[in-house]
Amino acid sequence: MIKKSVLFLSLILIVSCKSYDVNRTIATTQKQRTLSGEQPLIIGHRGTPGYLPEHTIESYANAIKMGADFIEPDLVMTNDGFLVVRHEPMLSGTTNVSEIPEFAAKKTTKNLDGKAVTDWFVSDFTLVEIKQLRAKQAFAERPQQYNNQYAIVTFGEVIALAKQKSEELRRTIGIYPETKHPSFHEAQNLHITDKLLEELTAAGWNNQEAPVFVQSFEVTNLQYIRSKSTVKTIQLLSCYDAALNGDLIFTVPEGEFISDGMPYDWYLKGDKRDFGFFRTAAGLDFAKTYATGISPWKPFIIPYKGMDADKDGKADDVNKDGKVDDADKTALSPTNLISEAHKRGLQVHTYTFRNESHRLLSDYNNDPILEYQAFYKLGIDGVFSDFTDTAVKARNRNF
Repeated sequence: MIKKSVLFLSLILIVSCKSYDVNRTIATTQKQRTLSGEQPLIIGHRGTPGYLPEHTIESYANAIKMGADFIEPDLVMTNDGFLVVRHEPMLSGTTNVSEIPEFAAKKTTKNLDGKAVTDWFVSDFTLVEIKQLRAKQAFAERPQQYNNQYAIVTFGEVIALAKQKSEELRRTIGIYPETKHPSFHEAQNLHITDKLLEELTAAGWNNQEAPVFVQSFEVTNLQYIRSKSTVKTIQLLSCYDAALNGDLIFTVPEGEFISDGMPYDWYLKGDKRDFGFFRTAAGLDFAKTYATGISPWKPFIIPYKGMDADKDGKADDVNKDGKVDDADKTALSPTNLISEAHKRGLQVHTYTFRNESHRLLSDYNNDPILEYQAFYKLGIDGVFSDFTDTAVKARNRNF
């Protein structure tokens, strides 16, 4: 925690952002501490999808080899009650399901968080059927040579890997599971949160001391977990987009995922609060009642803006490469979200760090190390990275 005397000596700039107050403060020259005072955690986001197909044993093992403290399995559920690891309940984007003729009839349309989605859904498959699939790279610009080689894994297999590698390497490897779209699963009578707790109990990891964080974009299931367990929980925060001036946009266009702007379980209850609520004092106080910490999208912490020299209301292609992306945007002064969360004893982890130049703000000069260092300097407690080795390299330079 920064002492008051240091804060007094720092330049402070307060900017109002929409109906929620976000204090954007000019970064101090003094590096801020994590909540624990120790170095920030590095979380292998879906394993190492910068190199290998995501959510596979091979990808997780690679993250561990590169120095990840935690590996992150996203959890979905089969129709016979098994937790398997995929980024979404849909399968076509990350597996070869479309190439298997006997599964063609399983393609269907479902309502997922307010959006009609046509795809193959894990909840229409048994575990035996899921095990016939193979993973593929989700990003076209990343290595494709490992497609259709690696199996889809269960949550139990990820736990076993973490325990095995912890013993082999003589260091603790944690897991950071996310329950994906809990309300979607519960509506199909698939009790994903209970199953998660059941498997953590079987592993001896259903407690506060376990190397486990459970994360969710919904609130009710995290509150439920807290009523049943002391395991560490993290409230994920998202928004639909960032405006030209850096304001976060929480209003989601019709036909898009409502959960991009607000907890979907709140929407189902008629609660109109969006994720911006958690940037306020009241929101952080509320999160403290059931969560160990929060995990906001990076612009909640370091916002960015676009240029609009031609005044057409759209961001300009500043670097003249034929497309508008993050490389055309510039960072704004950091918010005080980390320090406000720390005042309440809440950890702050943020997502997602990626090496590709079009995913780096112009301020970082095409060097992903500089992005990590900007967040490490602010006292971030953990980072989700697609490139574990880069995250570790940056941390080694700072700590």
